[in-house]
Amino acid sequence: MGNDGREMTRNIKLTVEYDGTNYHGWQSQAGTGSSTVQDTLEQALQALTNEGNTAIASGRTDAGVHARGQVVNFHTGSSLPVEAWVPALNHLLPGDVRVLAAEEVPRDFHARFSARGKIYQYRILNRRPPSALYRYYAWHVNLPLDMESMTRASAFLLGTHDFSAFRGSGCAAKSPVRTLRSAKITRSGDFIDVLLEADAFLQYMVRNIVGTLVETGLGRFKPEQVKEMLLSRNRCRSGRTAPPHGLYLVTVFYEGS
Repeated sequence: MGNDGREMTRNIKLTVEYDGTNYHGWQSQAGTGSSTVQDTLEQALQALTNEGNTAIASGRTDAGVHARGQVVNFHTGSSLPVEAWVPALNHLLPGDVRVLAAEEVPRDFHARFSARGKIYQYRILNRRPPSALYRYYAWHVNLPLDMESMTRASAFLLGTHDFSAFRGSGCAAKSPVRTLRSAKITRSGDFIDVLLEADAFLQYMVRNIVGTLVETGLGRFKPEQVKEMLLSRNRCRSGRTAPPHGLYLVTVFYEGS
């Protein structure tokens, strides 16, 4: 056994899908009694391996936020074949958390620190009446949204910038500089989807950008004002924070993927 205590262990990478409605986010909140996705997954891992496994995610998701492709890794001494992890864990997990894939990866792989980019989707239901089916899965905006204005505004955010104007006040990131690689806004029926890809995201960055774009679509801001917000580096200048339940972590990129 080496100094890191993991010489004889395997590193397993999981792709996890979850409905965040009933959880207080990804991260464990010890002592609060709040249910989190991390706790739920670690309980299943412990039941399967009889170890105190720590599940490391690509990043935290907030209470109510969903994931289609969260990436998690953990170290284990279990000899369970890699193809058995998915059915074994899904047998132990509740129906709103599901493991989609598992693979054995090098011991230095880290779900968070090895990540090279992410895609988030934000879903808006844009019609007058609210929905019984999507009330936990899309932000209901009951006034018409100007897609052209939203798209023009989003273009000002592309590239490498200081995103302090779209950063949560509690964000612990050392640098506010991020590279927004793409921003796509599409409509299908009553649904508008905002798809954002970046090298990494600051706390609340997607929700603050989407809230600002929606207010632009409502005519409260002009698209050019979004550029001014960005340059101001002042959160007080930008728009509202979109609610969490319309947000989905879609994909996490790694070297070679």
